[in-house]
Amino acid sequence: MDPLSDVLSLLKPRSQFYAGLDAAGDWSFDFPPHEGIKFTAVMRGVCWGFTDGLKHPVRFDEGDCFLLNSGQRFVLSSDPALPPEDSGHIMDAAARDGVAVHNGGGEVFLISGRFDFSGNHAAVLLDALPPIINIPKASSQAQVLRWSLDQLASELRVQQPGGALMSAHLVHLMLVQVLRLFMVASSGLPKGWFQGLTDRQISLAMGAMHAEPARRWTLEGLARVAGVSRTVFAQRFKTLVGRTAMDYLTRWRMLLAADRLRTGSQSVSSIAFSLGYESESSFSTAFKRIMACSPTQYRRRPPGSSPADAKRRTPRRST
Repeated sequence: MDPLSDVLSLLKPRSQFYAGLDAAGDWSFDFPPHEGIKFTAVMRGVCWGFTDGLKHPVRFDEGDCFLLNSGQRFVLSSDPALPPEDSGHIMDAAARDGVAVHNGGGEVFLISGRFDFSGNHAAVLLDALPPIINIPKASSQAQVLRWSLDQLASELRVQQPGGALMSAHLVHLMLVQVLRLFMVASSGLPKGWFQGLTDRQISLAMGAMHAEPARRWTLEGLARVAGVSRTVFAQRFKTLVGRTAMDYLTRWRMLLAADRLRTGSQSVSSIAFSLGYESESSFSTAFKRIMACSPTQYRRRPPGSSPADAKRRTPRRST
């Protein structure tokens, strides 16, 4: 698989909520911070959105799509000058009926889905994204989303057999497509693996590391894959990704190891050898440096907890 597919597969995104809002008149709703990523598409009408980190409200026209990053409070309105009201009743109606109707509806229609991640280390994805990603309808590549959006709107409005599964798959497809468009259309991305993927030569090396994480990669070998000199490759990789190629490789190996420790039954030594380490001790040293705990401690730790949580739960020996 390619690096984007690898990361999304490792994080195991799952759609927890998908619904619509059909509104008319004047309205402004304050949606509380959420976990994961929220996807929204404007199917009809015009609305405005604002979140922390933005200097000005963003206008969304019919056909626009946007992703809202984790932990963002979000105000959605027909007019940014309106004072926002609590969105609880809208969220309850959407969860109950599929589409929440406000003031009779008919002017603005939006569909939205939310993803959380059953895999660990969602920060790998979330930290590489801005607070909001807007994909305007004017973007020619955004047109590929249209069929999926129309189909999802139909699934929300008319309950059909298999509708829940169909909606979940459609929302997953749209997540991948919006992330693709974000990488292609965005300029001035922060340092990180997303920026690395936008560079043809660096993305070739990243793809090679993801395809063969156990291989004994060297800077020279990766530079050959990228088709540039060792010096140019090393400098460009760090400039774009924010860390050295070898550090990136080690961190990717540790994410793979963490997933296998949590979801599989392989021994620590088997995982170490499968990722290119010649001894369990060298693997454990690298794992502890990146993950802040030993492989055994990580396997025993409840999902979602931190090393500090594990320390607090460790019983003290009686004296």
